[in-house]
Amino acid sequence: MKVKQEKVRKFLSKQIQELSSIVADLDDLVTEIGTEYYRVAIFGSARIQEDTPEYKSVYNLAKSLAQNGADIVTGGGPGLMEAANAGAKEGSKKTKSFGLRIDLPFESGFNDHIDIKFFHKKFSSRLDEFMRISNAVVVTPGGIGTLLELYYAWQLMQVGHIKERPIILVGKMWQGLIDWMKENPLKKELIDQKDINQIQIVEKMEDVVLILQKEIEAFYK
Repeated sequence: MKVKQEKVRKFLSKQIQELSSIVADLDDLVTEIGTEYYRVAIFGSARIQEDTPEYKSVYNLAKSLAQNGADIVTGGGPGLMEAANAGAKEGSKKTKSFGLRIDLPFESGFNDHIDIKFFHKKFSSRLDEFMRISNAVVVTPGGIGTLLELYYAWQLMQVGHIKERPIILVGKMWQGLIDWMKENPLKKELIDQKDINQIQIVEKMEDVVLILQKEIEAFYK
């Protein structure tokens, strides 16, 4: 019985590996096909409420980016994700508001401001989808989930698995993280200075628009 189970396990493992390779190839192909609109992934906390300055700032950021011709991509949930999707819907009737949802115990369903919906069962496929369909990454205040999204995008760019793109951290909370990266991994030569240079930090949402305006204009030329 144990010999048979081991054979089945090895067979299934091989099939999964082959399927993963096919999916990766298809993912690369779809990414190369591209999109007619510039897309900005906005990451941020699901816990920040509508009556806060952070919510209003992210709403205004997404609205401005949509007015400049950018689709907005979020996790599709509440908090700053909802702020970004709502701002995108308000900013333009031409560009789209995307939501990439995943089952979580403290979130239920999509927010009400999404044009195109994707659903993922696992973080891994959801993170790949974010990278596949986005041209830039904007990281607003958030917790562990937001950090996961930041570091995933950062590492993929570090190792060349995705094309170079802006990764912009917004707000005062991020400077301490980058200072820690410089003081520890960088000083110990566990990362390179060029890795640090891939990240931009700004304090105001308005600065994000100024940075991405040139990227968006170049995309449509």
